[in-house]
Amino acid sequence: MPQKALSAPAALVDGQHPTRSVLRLLARRPWRLTFAIAAFSVKEIPLWFLPVVTAGIIDVVATGGELSAVFWWFALAAVLLLQNYPNNIIYTRNFMTVVRDLGADLRNALTARLQSLSIGYHTRTSSSIVQTKVVRDVENVELMLQQVTHPLLSSIMVMLGALTMTAIKVPQFLPVYALTVPIAIGIRYGMRNRSRARNEVFRREIETLSARVGEMASLIPVTRAHGLEETAITRVAGGADGVRRAGLDLDVLNGRVASISWVAMQLLGVACLALAAICALTGFLPITAGEVVMLSSYFALLTGGLTQLLMLIPVGARGLESVRSIAEVLQEPDVEQNSGKRVASQVQGEIVLDAASHRYADADDDALHVIDLRIAPGETVAFVGSSGSGKSTLLNLVLGFVRPTSGRILLDGQDMQELDLRTVRRSISVVPQESVLFEGTIFDNVTYGLPDATPERVERALRDANAWDFVRDQPQGWDTIVGERGARLSGGQRQRLAIARALVRDPRILLLDEATSALDPESEGLVKEALERLMRGRTTLIVAHRLSTVRQADRIVVLERGRVIEQGAHDELLAAGGRYATLHLAQTGIR
Repeated sequence: MPQKALSAPAALVDGQHPTRSVLRLLARRPWRLTFAIAAFSVKEIPLWFLPVVTAGIIDVVATGGELSAVFWWFALAAVLLLQNYPNNIIYTRNFMTVVRDLGADLRNALTARLQSLSIGYHTRTSSSIVQTKVVRDVENVELMLQQVTHPLLSSIMVMLGALTMTAIKVPQFLPVYALTVPIAIGIRYGMRNRSRARNEVFRREIETLSARVGEMASLIPVTRAHGLEETAITRVAGGADGVRRAGLDLDVLNGRVASISWVAMQLLGVACLALAAICALTGFLPITAGEVVMLSSYFALLTGGLTQLLMLIPVGARGLESVRSIAEVLQEPDVEQNSGKRVASQVQGEIVLDAASHRYADADDDALHVIDLRIAPGETVAFVGSSGSGKSTLLNLVLGFVRPTSGRILLDGQDMQELDLRTVRRSISVVPQESVLFEGTIFDNVTYGLPDATPERVERALRDANAWDFVRDQPQGWDTIVGERGARLSGGQRQRLAIARALVRDPRILLLDEATSALDPESEGLVKEALERLMRGRTTLIVAHRLSTVRQADRIVVLERGRVIEQGAHDELLAAGGRYATLHLAQTGIR
């Protein structure tokens, strides 16, 4: 879908004005919405006229009128009622098309925004909360529109009909009808702030519970391995209890709104009936028995419609709170800015770190401090050092996941701050420690984002990744489903598929982040052999704790506390007897 189409809903959503945001979103399809409202208006005509028909038949009976008059009234009522069906179908099809399109637009806009937000945002935010916003919150907005719009339009039509017909028949009763409006508005605004606050608390508790459930699911192997099942249960139970308490508070408030609304409107309805009867009996107004019924019917419809609207305050409040939740993502300022920047059409692979430093927010010291490095096209450079020395931060700088707080990073002589990083990353492949696979086939995972990849190209990549033999032995070959996060494959198999995914893209720059550290010796041997093929002719940056995996690198850079303390080939660094030699001795016991 074009970016312009996706960005339009995002520009219309304002967390401070959720009602206005919903109206703006609906107005994106004005003709279909107008057609739906027109069909709704026609189908609701019976609500205008049926009290008049009832009053007419009662007066015919009361005055001993002609039998034919009853049939004429019946025929009119039948026509009015029968037209409801086709017009209701027209209304439903058009209005629900608008609602479903709106839901799809919001989900697409959220997805596009999430893809443009920085890695920092995704590090701070639980994936379960993101999923809740895309799925549950958009569904709440759709439900709000489904459940509120019909009674809202119906009440408006009833109000117009009741006022119009009463103005024609008994205009003296219009002030009585007018009492309903301030009472309804008073109830609505009296509960608005408390309803909004409790809906927000409930939504936050739901997000907390979603995050804890997501954590529990991802930590099940750790939980089982250490016998921590009760700890996991207690943690989720705490979140569930928060949802229970917040939900109960919200339910009690909604119950109060419903009861107050119902009692107030029913009292008004009974009062209207009594007043009409008193006027007829005392002769204060020239009202017939049929008109007493008509006035009572109109007032009952009016108060019933307003009661229904007031009962929907909880649904509306929940939907508007979901709009605010959606706006938190769509208005999040932590965006990776790429628009308007130069496109990296061809990447040779030269990387220069020019006095590059990076300090994380709220940190007291730099994670990387004034790094000066030039990596030539096709060169393999390994980064080693103790935990926290800045190796992963350096890879994230090269990827553009974080930006230098001072200094520059140049790609083929161009400052990466001035490049569209999306186009840069098309020439980069990453093989992480834990390869990420999605629920799909082996073929789909290898060709992710490459719809035009040919079977021959995929087979060649699988062979070069030492993955062809085990893929061929699968029940359905490369059409075999790998399971969620590749659960049906071993760690070595997943890693070789990650290498095949990189090979099929033929990247100019390759980043290997602890790519063999989690493997058994046999799998590590196969993966290393595959990596050697992958690295040929490509600029390669390797991060590794196992020094055995980096000894063949063209250059080894040793980091300590965010600084480069030495660099050179494996033999040179051993001969120098510095930090690298110390690390090598600690791992191998060989001087």
